[in-house]
Amino acid sequence: MNPAFRKLQVSVTQHALVLNQALKLCRATPSIQHPAWASVSERQFKSMPTEGIGRYRHLVPREASKKRKYKQQMKPIVETTERVYGSLNVKVSGYDMTLVEHYSQYVHNLCNRLGIKVTESYALQTQTTEVMLMQEQGTKLNVDSILKTHERVVQLNRLNASLCPIFLEVLLKNQPEGVQLSVKEHTEADYKGRFKGRPELEGLVAQMNQ
Repeated sequence: MNPAFRKLQVSVTQHALVLNQALKLCRATPSIQHPAWASVSERQFKSMPTEGIGRYRHLVPREASKKRKYKQQMKPIVETTERVYGSLNVKVSGYDMTLVEHYSQYVHNLCNRLGIKVTESYALQTQTTEVMLMQEQGTKLNVDSILKTHERVVQLNRLNASLCPIFLEVLLKNQPEGVQLSVKEHTEADYKGRFKGRPELEGLVAQMNQ
């Protein structure tokens, strides 16, 4: 036999053996690309986002931002002229807080519809009144009931004199029962009456000024 042909036959048989061994290994070992056979520690899709897994900063409460203390200041009082009223206070008061609140909202909405400028709308301190009842025999007084008076103020600015009678007539016709209505000029005393007095602090300030 030709030696060259013998070498070619040996190389072909060796190559066939290598292919058979490779096929056996491929059938025996599972495919790594399939996710069901992949190892747990190996991540298959490295380019996919993690959707914020492991982040915790959004769970930690943020520190409260330091806000500047807003100091209430008195707004300038508008003077009354022949055609225009200055600063007016429309005060609504009563014992039923729901009626007082709804009627004050009605006054505010009516001003917006008529084009009347509303400077402020605020609530005053609730005043408490005790009703005492004397016994038939004796001079001892007992508390019969406690009445709470709720007040709301709608402050107007530059109300037209020709529109004022119509505005007041509409308010009086829609005034609910048990609610009192009053209109007066705004003064500095009305502004100071919005805040709770502190006699102890006022006494210390008076001593320091002496």
